[in-house]
Amino acid sequence: MALITSIGIPRTENGRTETAVVRLFNVYYPARTLVLIGTEALIIAASLLLAVLICCGPDAYLVLNYENGLAKVLAVSGLTLLGFYYFDLYDLQRGWNDVYVRLLFALGSLALLLAVVIYLFPGFQIGNNVFSIGLTLATAGLISWRRAFEWLLQRPFLRERVYVLGSGERARRLVETLRTRPELGMEVIGWAGALQNGSLNRETLGNRLTELAHNARVDRVIVALEDRRSIMPVRELLELRLQGIKIDEATTLLEKVSGKIEVDQLYPSWLIFSDGFRLHSTFLLMRRLISILISLALLIVVLPLIPLIALAIRLTSPGPVFYRQQRVGQFGRVFYCYKFRTMHVDAEADIGPTWAGDNDPRITPVGRFLRKTRLDELPQLWNVLRGDMGFVGPRPERPEFVEMLSAHIPYYHLRHIVRPGITGWAQINYHYGASVEESKEKLRYDLYYIKNLSLSLDLYIVLQTIKTVVLGRGSR
Repeated sequence: MALITSIGIPRTENGRTETAVVRLFNVYYPARTLVLIGTEALIIAASLLLAVLICCGPDAYLVLNYENGLAKVLAVSGLTLLGFYYFDLYDLQRGWNDVYVRLLFALGSLALLLAVVIYLFPGFQIGNNVFSIGLTLATAGLISWRRAFEWLLQRPFLRERVYVLGSGERARRLVETLRTRPELGMEVIGWAGALQNGSLNRETLGNRLTELAHNARVDRVIVALEDRRSIMPVRELLELRLQGIKIDEATTLLEKVSGKIEVDQLYPSWLIFSDGFRLHSTFLLMRRLISILISLALLIVVLPLIPLIALAIRLTSPGPVFYRQQRVGQFGRVFYCYKFRTMHVDAEADIGPTWAGDNDPRITPVGRFLRKTRLDELPQLWNVLRGDMGFVGPRPERPEFVEMLSAHIPYYHLRHIVRPGITGWAQINYHYGASVEESKEKLRYDLYYIKNLSLSLDLYIVLQTIKTVVLGRGSR
């Protein structure tokens, strides 16, 4: 029991495990990921403190309290966790061998960075060899804990048994998501779509739920029925609920585990009564001021790059340096969006408005680099200052595409209730949409962003965007 509590997985009254998904900064995280981050923070800090005790002996108290030693330990611990984040060490979908290689590489990079910092600022050093000994202890502790954590995640008693009550596309997507996200700790023991006894009906589903309950084989039931009126086994679900078994709605759970909102078979009542979609005027004003400040600061930083980018464009392809294009903004207002030109001049003269694709022949070699690094979007900082866009928000789409997508995708107009942005939730989670289906997938992320809009979520998106650009994961 103590072991289970220590890794952050609570237990229900009937002794079954219940995997928590924690909401932090308006983003849902698996409890296991947060536990891993927290324990590793303790290991790193404890290793550095132990190194101080080893190297400084009786003077450790003075070093920590009167020579800013404790602040330096916390700073290095925070820097280490940030490095782990940028090395994707908290992506629990990665293979463990890859994780250990990345862990060693991240710690080696940190050691090199600390050596440079201490050389430039000798006052940052704590005693003699504190950081080298501390990082050595941390390496041993982190590798040992990661191996123990890997073993714990594979234990059956720490996995929650889930049954998906549904057989349509939404149920299939849910099953696929849960089976490809082992860090969630949810084991799909079955779903209604796998039943082989003909069409689904209320009696069939009710009997299946009763069988699962009597055999104590289910901890959570997720309702993903497309037509609930005629076949949903209400009585059996209520009995399971009274037995302490969790009953969830598929749209709500998918929002938590995937960071997006399903638009197919989405009931308007869910949008109306669900928590979120709070767009207060005071909050929007504060968000607007922050966008302006970030854009001004970023313009100052990138100002030396602008002449170099302009020169590269002019030398490699004829035509103007900047390119403007009509886009749809807040409340459907059309504005001109500015970018560095990445395509040949008159690229759409013969074919008309067309989505960009992989290896698009219209894109110039310099333009491909600019798109990959997202440097082509720097002129949009001017759009932010003008008020056409915010720094974070759904990407603005062309009027021709908006008209077509609105006719094919339900709730598409909802993405226009906030200012579009240079970067956004869909951009850090999904690639560039180049079809109706891909645009629908982007809308799922956009609706999640609008529903959970907050300054903390915007900050998370900015940090993730920096990570995306640094690691070369730009969109097309």
